[in-house]
Amino acid sequence: MTEPQDFLEYIVKALSDNPEDVHVVKTVDDMGVLLTLEVNPADMGQIIGRQGATAKAIRTLVRVCGMKTQARVNVKISEPEKEVSEVIEEKIDKESE
Repeated sequence: MTEPQDFLEYIVKALSDNPEDVHVVKTVDDMGVLLTLEVNPADMGQIIGRQGATAKAIRTLVRVCGMKTQARVNVKISEPEKEVSEVIEEKIDKESE
């Protein structure tokens, strides 16, 4: 697991309640490697953490992993398509059924 993409996916799936919704898209350009992370909107808080501490730690670890392969790696966390309030309402509706 020396690829930063695989490493990022491994970490985020371990932190996530919905690991099947974790997707990492790799883009390579002149500036280096950009890993775009997509997670379930309900897991966004866990991945970002308080004041972004978890996201900052994940970015640091992935950047160090990229240094092993002489690549400059950046992580972008995609905004969820649904609002968090919509996800909470869906969970409440499922529980009430």
